[in-house]
Amino acid sequence: MKALPILAGATGMVFVGGSVAVSGYLADAPNLTIQAFRYAVACALLLLWASRTRTPLRRPQGPEWLWLLGVTVAGLLVFNIALVHGARHAEPAVLGVAVACVPILLALVGRGPRRRVLPAAAVVTLGAILVEGLGRADGAGVLWAVVTFVCEALFTLLAIPVLDRHGPLGVSVHATWMAAVLFGVSGVVVEGPSAILRVHPDDVLAGAYLAMAVTAVAFLLWYTCVTRLGPGRAGLLTGVAPISAALTGMALGGPTPGPLVWLGMTTVGAGLALGLTTPVPAREPALTPA
Repeated sequence: MKALPILAGATGMVFVGGSVAVSGYLADAPNLTIQAFRYAVACALLLLWASRTRTPLRRPQGPEWLWLLGVTVAGLLVFNIALVHGARHAEPAVLGVAVACVPILLALVGRGPRRRVLPAAAVVTLGAILVEGLGRADGAGVLWAVVTFVCEALFTLLAIPVLDRHGPLGVSVHATWMAAVLFGVSGVVVEGPSAILRVHPDDVLAGAYLAMAVTAVAFLLWYTCVTRLGPGRAGLLTGVAPISAALTGMALGGPTPGPLVWLGMTTVGAGLALGLTTPVPAREPALTPA
């Protein structure tokens, strides 16, 4: 077992789960404009880190542009749109359950000891569902939940072919600058150039937090984990996100989690123990471009 990549992935998911409460402050803000700001700031932070650590950044070549654009369009742009529209037709738990199913897909697609990782992914997913609850949705809500599930998985899977050459930092930099451009253009077209005037100081602070912790830091930690453990094992750690969301909500004055939530947390822990205690090879083979 490699403790550092596991800790990296788990920490990244803690930030992602804790962002649920922060995102609530942006409910009335122009979403696309705030997202453009978020990814622009995140890219600047990642570039600063690359400069401080003297990490070379490579320009994408050939098909790499398509892989990175896929990460950005599916994993960031469409995923965000699915969350916004899905929230109008489904309770948050429905979208949370969709994301909770991602470990099973990553376990099926990723290479490595599936005999143990796949059952562990099922246990983690069950635990995450207990933490999230089921919720209600209409037909459109179910459709958006499926889109959310697919986009969340593609955020990891489409990055795998370019991680070897660009590394976690390079992939994160390219994904964030592309996202800033796409969200910026979309914001101007959909929300109008005057949307920037509807952004309040609280929105800027929330966007800055998302840029730093949930984007710059979390992306770097997550892709480091995927590089070292492979998508199958790394996917198990997404079960940490709903636990973080529940505990953060309680810390911010929300209700104490009920028995089913605590049972779900325990179940997630059991799944992680089952899937991450198997000896990890020096490096799990990455998927190669088709």
